[in-house]
Amino acid sequence: MALVYIADDELNIRKLIAFGLKDSGFETAEFPDGAQLLSAVKQRAPDAIILDWMMPQPDGLAVCRMLRENETTHAIPVLMLTARGEEIDRVIGLEIGADDYIVKPFSMKELCARVRAVLRRTGRQEETAEKILSIGNLSVDIVRHTVRKSEDLVELTAKEFDLLVMLMKNRGKVLTRNTLLDKVWGVEYYGDTRTVDVHVRYLRQKIEDNADEPVYIQTVRGVGYKFTEL
Repeated sequence: MALVYIADDELNIRKLIAFGLKDSGFETAEFPDGAQLLSAVKQRAPDAIILDWMMPQPDGLAVCRMLRENETTHAIPVLMLTARGEEIDRVIGLEIGADDYIVKPFSMKELCARVRAVLRRTGRQEETAEKILSIGNLSVDIVRHTVRKSEDLVELTAKEFDLLVMLMKNRGKVLTRNTLLDKVWGVEYYGDTRTVDVHVRYLRQKIEDNADEPVYIQTVRGVGYKFTEL
């Protein structure tokens, strides 16, 4: 049974989410603030985390940043829960490292579907037969969930890692934005193809020597992206 941590300072929202997730077959644990969540993660790492953006300090963005900066927790999927629905807020959340973004008010059916999609993608990675992907000076260890560039560890969010693996496993092939959205985010994801562009941009900043002149991730104008075969 997958374990999902829920951090929100509003008790009724925590209880609502916990009830819905438990009813859908998940194990849950609830926390009223980011500090207690981070303490619990040290004791037992969950399969996914739902974070409220506007919690008292440390807020959801700060907690997400801390998780991403720690090598032992950087791969845990994070779903950001917030009343902030503007595009710039979604971009900020993705930049910090959130894997998904759910705007209040939300439906439990949608939230559970997104959690399932995240966990399903993680399961597919574990089942893959190809454990190490190496191209140029990049090396991706799928089992250990690590990426190295010329032996230096590259810190990626869980979604950036999934996207990189998908592109590298299909190197030389052009993948449309819709294909990447379906394969990496899952068919239940309710976002649009701009999500792919945002993640590609941040991924390039981390793996390319010059993000403005990418070598690895090539844009095929009007179609999508492909990973170079070198």
